[in-house]
Amino acid sequence: MKAEQSKCSLNCNMEFDFFPNELEPETGIFFYTENLTFELNNTLKIKDWLSKIIEQEGQTLSLLNFIFCDDEFLHQINVNYLNHDTLTDIITFPLAELPKIAGEIYISIPRVQENAVTFDTTFENELHRVLAHGVLHLCGYLDKSDEEAQLMRRKEEAALQLFSDSEMNI
Repeated sequence: MKAEQSKCSLNCNMEFDFFPNELEPETGIFFYTENLTFELNNTLKIKDWLSKIIEQEGQTLSLLNFIFCDDEFLHQINVNYLNHDTLTDIITFPLAELPKIAGEIYISIPRVQENAVTFDTTFENELHRVLAHGVLHLCGYLDKSDEEAQLMRRKEEAALQLFSDSEMNI
């Protein structure tokens, strides 16, 4: 039953009453898919990298659920929960307050693929950027204003460098 409670759940209300009081959520980083077939490569390395980003930001990892999905699934979340009738590559729902990091991060694989072409980068690099972007949102970074977006971009670049540095140490 514990594993079921850690799965993605669009049934949570916006007050983030995610876990029944009698259950303790699992701790860690988990990956799921909705409406598509996708397999993330190097999951252990990515989990370690995301944990390091959180640690460098002075926060504490509790639970992260990454849900890789198609455009239609993420669009419905965007419409139903955020009242935005647009496609997007990522939506992040925090499930705890800082310094605890807990959340659900929904990522559209088709958007990431298209963005990789648009920004002339590899799919893997763009996916890593989006993974870091979601974690950075949970760490308190915003991207609505130009100044916030510039800081977010610098943080993403530092996260990508951290990933690249970890590849050199294998």
